[in-house]
Amino acid sequence: MRDRSVPASATDWSAVLYGVVAGVVAGVVATALPGLGHLFAGLVAGGVAGYLARSGLASGAWHGLLAGAVGGIVLAVVLFVLVSAVGLPLVGTTGVLAGAGVAAVVSVAAVVFAVDSAVGGVVGAFVADEL
Repeated sequence: MRDRSVPASATDWSAVLYGVVAGVVAGVVATALPGLGHLFAGLVAGGVAGYLARSGLASGAWHGLLAGAVGGIVLAVVLFVLVSAVGLPLVGTTGVLAGAGVAAVVSVAAVVFAVDSAVGGVVGAFVADEL
């Protein structure tokens, strides 16, 4: 077991960051299986965060939820910038509005997909407790 530098009640942001990175990598791979693949990516992100947090099931769920939500928000910002950058020269300010619309939809989806990341966090925490 690793040395815990934060109390069990605090958020281990390094575990969340590793979960976000794992979720992004799994999300890129998941593009081959739309829908089901992204569900799996959320479970992977949460599982990694929950496993690395090593602070019990509730903490695993919390860290998994954060990993899924932060990853989704990062994706929303990136998509806003990309859609706006492409749309602005093509259709003017409507392109920026399209980027904002995409970001809003992705942000709502991120909240929904964060729930499966929380489930993955519980599984990751359970595995960490058993090892």
